[in-house]
Amino acid sequence: MRDITAKLISLFKEGYATPQIARIAKKLKVPSTTIHYNIKKLEKEGAIKRYKAVFNHKKIEQGFCAFVLISIAVEEYSDPEKFATELAKHPEVESVDICTGDWEVILKVHVKDQDEYYNFVKNVVSRKGITKIITLTSLKQLKSEFVT
Repeated sequence: MRDITAKLISLFKEGYATPQIARIAKKLKVPSTTIHYNIKKLEKEGAIKRYKAVFNHKKIEQGFCAFVLISIAVEEYSDPEKFATELAKHPEVESVDICTGDWEVILKVHVKDQDEYYNFVKNVVSRKGITKIITLTSLKQLKSEFVT
């Protein structure tokens, strides 16, 4: 049998994961159709943006996690969302936040190791419009919105 693990991981990251309606219905003791209707309603209202698998990043060879604090050039101030959206397109980037304070943008990046992070910095973060970065390396994640 072919190993399509990498392709599956990529699809799961793009949102090809769905709720387990039968399991939810059993837990809540309501019909599956009721669960399905309510989920579709939440999706239509925009309350549910997408579904995504939650990974153990070490098991999928993306165990190096870094938070990248970015200071942007003055010419980027007029449209920080455009700037941040461009960074968000890279598959290594798990999250992008526009913030206040000494740094305008914070990235959370997952890659295999320091070498891959170095390549990410060279090819992505060193782009025009970024004046300074600081990297904070995560040693161990204890809690996030997905994992406790």
